[in-house]
Amino acid sequence: MENFNFKIKNVKLAFVILIILLFVIFLLYYNYVLFKSFAKNQFAKEMIEISDENENSIFNIQKILLYSNATAKDNSKNQSLSNVSLSQYSDISIYIDNTSYITDLTSENTVKELYIDNIVMKSNSDIGTKILNYKNPLNFGKFKEVETPKNNRIDFNIIKNNAENENHDYSKPTFYTDCSNPITLGYLNKDLLTNYSISENSKSISFNGKVLKEANVNLKDINYTVSFKIHIVNNLNQKFVYDMSLDVNLEDDNGGIYNGYVYKGKTTSGKEYRFFKEM
Repeated sequence: MENFNFKIKNVKLAFVILIILLFVIFLLYYNYVLFKSFAKNQFAKEMIEISDENENSIFNIQKILLYSNATAKDNSKNQSLSNVSLSQYSDISIYIDNTSYITDLTSENTVKELYIDNIVMKSNSDIGTKILNYKNPLNFGKFKEVETPKNNRIDFNIIKNNAENENHDYSKPTFYTDCSNPITLGYLNKDLLTNYSISENSKSISFNGKVLKEANVNLKDINYTVSFKIHIVNNLNQKFVYDMSLDVNLEDDNGGIYNGYVYKGKTTSGKEYRFFKEM
């Protein structure tokens, strides 16, 4: 058998090539084995830290009140009810509990900043124009038009003392630093029916939810879901967020909003109503 002998002419060059190959092998091993293991352990550590931070929630959704009604607007020149537009509206009050974990008022459970964003409204039909914005609590349960919030965001003025409370304009988004007032919002499905004409046999119209039945508006078409994020920054500059989603059903076994209006309240409890502390 013939023997083959290899002789390296340039030992230094071979050594350099060997070092480069070893470095490449180590780099590949690090990227595909060590780095993934490290990233996995780091991710698990961060998840544990986030879970520990949110074990005792500073802010929670305490209660939600919902009032739904409808209204009619006569657009005819002679008030003959020959050109009527119908709108459905809901007033929402959201109460926040900040004392379940910390009983006294501190920098940790008082509010420095509050805003709502990521507003999304959906229903089974595209009829009308859907709007969600702040509503003056003095007008809760009364029809008042609301406008689309700028940049799909509602920024609240924070009231910190009695002097600010006495001189404040509550027609603008307002919230107390101690969470003693609710977040009040108005949902409006404007002009869900236009050019509606009252028949000659009827000389009157209902200016509440009954008008939807009179105009044969299908409630399944205007039942809706509204979702948004509530952001809180406390006086320690810690950030909290809650993903709110409300499924609003205007129907029930007794006729629902067809009878005039629907008023519902819900006292909340459980981890799903906690504000999530952002890291």
